[in-house]
Amino acid sequence: MAVAESLINLLGSGPDPEQLVQVRKLPSRAAVHEPWPQWVHPDVIAAYASLGIHTPWLHQVRAADAAHAGRHTIIATGTASGKSLAYQLPALDGIHRSGLEEKASLEPAGAAVLYLAPTKALAADQLAAIKALKLPTVRAETYDGDTDPGARRWIRDHANFVLANPDMLHFGVLPNHAWWARFFRRLKYIIVDEAHSYRGVFGSHVANLLRRLRRVCASYGADPVFIGASATSSAPGISFGRLIGAEAGAVTEDCSPHGSTTVAFWEPQLTELKGENGARERRTVIAETAELMAHLVASQVRTIAFIKSRRGAESISSIAKRLLDEVNPSLPGRVAAYRSGYLPEERRELEQRLRSGALLGVASTSALELGIDISGLDAVLVAGWPGTRASLFQQIGRAGRAGQDALAAFIASDDPLDTYLVHHPEAVFDVAVEATVFDPSNPYVLGPHLCAAAQELPLVPDELELFGPTTAGLLEELTARGYLRRRAAGWYWTHPESAAAMVNLRTDGGGPISIVEADSGALLGTMDSPQSHYQAHTGAVYVHQGETYVVEELNERDHCAIVTRSNPDYYTQARDITQIEVLQPLRGQDWGGVRVEFGEVKVTTKVVSFQRKAFVSNEILGEEPLDLEARELFTKAVWFAIDEHRLAGAGLIAARIPGALHAAEHAGIGLLPLVASSDRWDVGGVSTALHADTGKPTIFVYDGHPGGAGFAERGFEAARIWLAATRDAILACECETGCPSCVQSPKCGNKNNPLDKDGAVILLDALLSGAERGRAAGG
Repeated sequence: MAVAESLINLLGSGPDPEQLVQVRKLPSRAAVHEPWPQWVHPDVIAAYASLGIHTPWLHQVRAADAAHAGRHTIIATGTASGKSLAYQLPALDGIHRSGLEEKASLEPAGAAVLYLAPTKALAADQLAAIKALKLPTVRAETYDGDTDPGARRWIRDHANFVLANPDMLHFGVLPNHAWWARFFRRLKYIIVDEAHSYRGVFGSHVANLLRRLRRVCASYGADPVFIGASATSSAPGISFGRLIGAEAGAVTEDCSPHGSTTVAFWEPQLTELKGENGARERRTVIAETAELMAHLVASQVRTIAFIKSRRGAESISSIAKRLLDEVNPSLPGRVAAYRSGYLPEERRELEQRLRSGALLGVASTSALELGIDISGLDAVLVAGWPGTRASLFQQIGRAGRAGQDALAAFIASDDPLDTYLVHHPEAVFDVAVEATVFDPSNPYVLGPHLCAAAQELPLVPDELELFGPTTAGLLEELTARGYLRRRAAGWYWTHPESAAAMVNLRTDGGGPISIVEADSGALLGTMDSPQSHYQAHTGAVYVHQGETYVVEELNERDHCAIVTRSNPDYYTQARDITQIEVLQPLRGQDWGGVRVEFGEVKVTTKVVSFQRKAFVSNEILGEEPLDLEARELFTKAVWFAIDEHRLAGAGLIAARIPGALHAAEHAGIGLLPLVASSDRWDVGGVSTALHADTGKPTIFVYDGHPGGAGFAERGFEAARIWLAATRDAILACECETGCPSCVQSPKCGNKNNPLDKDGAVILLDALLSGAERGRAAGG
């Protein structure tokens, strides 16, 4: 019997085997090799040979050739496909050749490379790989917040392969570009690793940051080639081009070998535990994954479980250890948690134990998803939808990397998207992966970056095209508000403080709230102000570096939240009530009795309460009111305005319309990540039986960030696919009247009332039949 079949039988013999809903098999893939390109220096080839790499794969050569020829290029292939070699080849060859020339002529010339990664751990892994090649001409160093101040000047003046992250580029490098003059003059390649991770508001910030970087390079006479590395994504060349602000090509055919992978789709059972409005709740994804991991580890199957949260990884590990201790007291020590909050030496030790086989089971956040070389695993458990198909494929690709057959299991969490996918594996494997969604022209993002760019170098009219068509109008507004000063030569930053401080790459640009520990006064971090009502309100559980705190006070006047260390066995979720006002429709379609529009809106939100929920069981332990001021958000939304006679004709009487709208809205928010690379918490929604601006029953779904993040627009563009999946997710859930797996929302300030599950299906069918009429009419 094949290894994969043995593993799937083992999984099926574990807890609740009837919860194994679907099985898909991904076939094995043979390697396609290609000789080293003729332009690669023999010393570089010899360095790879010393590590056992004697012949590259075809896709590596294609990407390296394109970058060497001076074309911006992204390589978008699967996990363990050797993307690193594809960008290292041209980068190291350029450094090595110029280094030899520099040594021969005794003139300060040489080439330089800048590598950007979203995490320090990934940069550290790349640094170790580069140093392992032992090329004497390559002086590679990381430059991030942990870099010793004494080493920074040496790196600026002498390093020729600098590994950094977007935050350090923004705060440390570009504002001080004069210190980096020698480096910028020599800059030949810029590598953007894990490019698919730059999405939403963060992606919009990074896109403008890279435009600023190109501008500074040009001022020093450099025109570097950008090389991107990405998981498989939709139209990667187009997305990467939007990210860097220039046309780019893509290499997408994966020619690396991989064992076959059997993918199981697993849905936890509905339990007798009752949640809000008496809805039955499913066994939690944490408890289910921990039990499956224990079952596999007990059978000596090397397993990794992925989950989004650090607390979840710790819980899966601890529950699995407890279960294994009942089987064999020697096994708990072979299970561990892995997350980005650990110290570097702790992470490296865990990685080494996992590679060596000393660890049989690891529960991890996505910290082990991003490029870190872990091979030889037999099984991967994915606890809840990881956000995108790209992330799912990266995670399940962790098994079978040594060429053996492997098992992967997607365990559904209590969420409409998970419900849909576990019953529709074709939506994972038989459709194109998501586009990377971001909007560099968002004025709340672009405006501060224009100020930062003007401080770095005065903005001149010829450069405005680099930042997009809305730049001229924004510059006029920034000048009128006193941020910039217009002179004949261009726009200047005239304030004494740093313009970079106006930009927070990781938030939506709101004023930051400082998270301060009560006992020590230590600053634990910052949070954008709009999110503080949801995550840092009084009584909230706040997690930092794996440590858990409870918020004692949110002081918005002094922009701080006071927290004390605690270890509660619950988590908190805030609930809100929301109103929405249409400001300006931008695009629209008629669907025969339905008007679908995308445009600018004003959202007024008031967080009214929060719930405490048991961490492992999700049981509601209590709810407390909150007295917080309403917040206004100017953003973008997609909305569906429906004629009442259209609903009546579908059999939905007036009394059922509010519950049907409300249920469809909740499920729609949950399913939006299927077509847009969003998270459920990136967007919000409002439904009403009579909206003042449309005059009709209307459902709104809006971006939860000032100016929009691109998610609602993607929902507008893919509305038919989105709504069909929403309907199918509701139908797939076996509950009677609605539960968290289909139409209940954890954020609902109306306590999930009213909800009409069957009515939502009728309403969505009416929308979709209208869409078909609209399509036939050319809409």
